[in-house]
Amino acid sequence: MQVQTKEFLRDKFREYYSSASLLLPPQFEKREWGFIFFDESYPDIVMRRHKSFTSEGEAVDYIKSMVPAHVFHSSAYYSNPSAPTMKEKGWQGADLIFDLDADHLNLKWTTYGDMLQKVKDETLKLIDFLLSDFGFGKDYMQVIFSGGRGYHIHVRDPNVIGLESPERREIVDYITGLELELDRIFGERVVYGDVGRISAETVRMSSYRDAGWGGRINRWVISFLVDLGRKKDKQAVQILKSFGGIGDERALEILRVARDKGNIDSIKKGNLDVSRKIPITFWRSLVQMAIADIGVKIDEPVTADTKRLIRLPTSLHGGSSFRVTPLTLDTLKDFNPLRDAVVFGDESVGVNVIKASNVEIKGEEYRLRKGKQKLPEHLAVFLMCRGAAEYES
Repeated sequence: MQVQTKEFLRDKFREYYSSASLLLPPQFEKREWGFIFFDESYPDIVMRRHKSFTSEGEAVDYIKSMVPAHVFHSSAYYSNPSAPTMKEKGWQGADLIFDLDADHLNLKWTTYGDMLQKVKDETLKLIDFLLSDFGFGKDYMQVIFSGGRGYHIHVRDPNVIGLESPERREIVDYITGLELELDRIFGERVVYGDVGRISAETVRMSSYRDAGWGGRINRWVISFLVDLGRKKDKQAVQILKSFGGIGDERALEILRVARDKGNIDSIKKGNLDVSRKIPITFWRSLVQMAIADIGVKIDEPVTADTKRLIRLPTSLHGGSSFRVTPLTLDTLKDFNPLRDAVVFGDESVGVNVIKASNVEIKGEEYRLRKGKQKLPEHLAVFLMCRGAAEYES
């Protein structure tokens, strides 16, 4: 990045911080702070950390005067947060942090906006787990647009603050579906007698009314079958034949079951033994598909880490220029990062685009060619932060 570009970005960030209302985290004075500056090493990541503040005014004045490219605070609370080693800091607990980023989603997307929407969908899935399965209150949860490619969720329930890494890892395993004990949710119910096994009584899974993973899996299976039943025979049979051991005859039988309300009602109650022609391997494959789809794709090490640095809400993301935006559970659904997290204006700015691309921002789509041109400030700053353009005075 050229020096003039770096200076321009610093000036723009200074304008923002001079008037921004910064939101500090609870007990900020017990947290470690870290910063990446527009210095000689930028845009390479060189973190200046082990900083602490004793008052809100001190923290805000520091950010406004130093004009960082990135601002972080620790998820942890310390007795001595500015100490140079973790041992000396005196760990007292930590927020439970979830990081959802496009890099961790095994999905395809067409545009930046499409990518952000898919990450939001995953975030909503996670919120449902946290509210329904863990019972966390909304007042203990904070949702943040990261300013880049995803969302952060901070949980500050007193019951989780003191958890160590192994316990946090168990929360990750549950939410992602890792090491789920499938035989407690799905399988054959077997009748035994004095001489041993007599027969498999029925193929069962949890009811759709059950709490936790059991109910989630049942509802997913029902949704799959109902959707399948609405498709034309040829398309439905083609989908079913992608399962191992399913030919035309079995596919048509599964389709018949999917279109029968009585069978669907029976499956809702957990009874999968609706047809002897459908092998248990099909149901097992369907349940495994459900687990893979229901499980939330998060950055797992972040949640297990009790000393993680996380972005400060209301700061700017130096890799995009977008505002790290605090949200409520209600405002998340309608939040559009490419509109609502953009803080810079429309004044024309000269740039030299060094990488041709298509960009969607503030409701407009731009097909950018390489070379010198004038662009709206919000787009120009975004491109410079992304390393796709240099400033031209």
